[in-house]
Amino acid sequence: MRLLLLNAGPIATIDNGDPTIPLKGNDMSDTEKLTLPRGYGILIENGIVNKIDQTDSLNNEFGSEDTESLSVIDCNNQAIIPGFVDSHTHLLWDGDRANEMHLRQQGLSYSDIANLGGGISKTVEFTRNAPIEKLIELGRKRIARAMNLGTTTMECKSGYGLDSQSEIKLLEASHILGQKSHLDIHSTWLGAHDFPKGMKVGDYVESLIYDQLPSVADQGYAKYCDVFCEPGWFTLEQTEEIVNAAKIHGLTPRLHVDEFVDGNGLQLAAELGAVSGDHVGHSSDDAREYASQSGTMQTFLPGTPYVLGDQLNSPLRNCVDNNWQFSLATDFNPNCRTLSIPFVGSLATHRLNLSPLEALVAVTRNPATTLIESTGDLALGSIREGGPADLLILNSEHIDAWCQMPGDNPINHTIKSGQLL
Repeated sequence: MRLLLLNAGPIATIDNGDPTIPLKGNDMSDTEKLTLPRGYGILIENGIVNKIDQTDSLNNEFGSEDTESLSVIDCNNQAIIPGFVDSHTHLLWDGDRANEMHLRQQGLSYSDIANLGGGISKTVEFTRNAPIEKLIELGRKRIARAMNLGTTTMECKSGYGLDSQSEIKLLEASHILGQKSHLDIHSTWLGAHDFPKGMKVGDYVESLIYDQLPSVADQGYAKYCDVFCEPGWFTLEQTEEIVNAAKIHGLTPRLHVDEFVDGNGLQLAAELGAVSGDHVGHSSDDAREYASQSGTMQTFLPGTPYVLGDQLNSPLRNCVDNNWQFSLATDFNPNCRTLSIPFVGSLATHRLNLSPLEALVAVTRNPATTLIESTGDLALGSIREGGPADLLILNSEHIDAWCQMPGDNPINHTIKSGQLL
């Protein structure tokens, strides 16, 4: 079945140059190269964008009525953009930590709450006890929300098991969800998320390398490894040891770094060849320059400081001005319970001084380039002939509307692999 979109408003193709290479600097806001004016249409066949042309030409060639082999959508001048690529999520976990808001308002820090038995430790307890069927059902509902909000591709971390059996369970649940849903899921092993209760730090690091990691590699579902590299959690030396072991097993690193302080985590991520260093709120300019030159994507997660009550000061404008590549993602987790990329875009534009087009590049093409190793040659994040038909029809005649409706959904239709969801 072919799908024909006619009478589109402006189309944000985000298609300029090699689609496997991220955009940066002024290239992120080049309207002439990254967008098409209203009046175009798109023919989709077998999940691929077959043709982009003027509506009149497509209408003359294929008609404007549904047939047995053709489904037609009149876009009524609504704008079209690529499907969102959420490259940092903690999708699967059990346990409600909504009470931690009250604790934060009392002045307790992330570490304070963890020391009181909250934080990751609480989620680990609930997640370990959850049967895989419950985790799959939780994930199914969350995926439905994300797709409704325009996400068509998602990275999904383990990390709330902190033992081999539970981490394997989380990765298996992710794999099953990827098979059963329309969403593309790319799995990351995050056994090094925290230290389990009652286990010495050195013993757990040894267990990660010699117990968990071989089991994860044998299972074969995870393509990436991650470490929470932050003072008070995993040190630079421990992170390097875990990552180097994971690379031997074929896992590509993408790391949590510099969330609370500049701990030289982004520098290490670039040195280790990580595809991304995530959070990076306090990284140095030197590290940002080195990461960009090394091909390590800075992934900012502004929803996290927002929900933690911290100042929104991610240097997005500075990255544009210095030609440093970067992405944006949700960081969905028990504290930051949003799956809305449009909300992330709102923070980036309303509070962090990005233009809507720059922010759109940061949630489509740029994060997609960090997933190339697990998608093969199929480059996501742009709309181009021969590319994947992952795209969104907005509830507006303006491309910029994608991130200008905080608290509401700007997406009219989500199309994944050519299928209208």
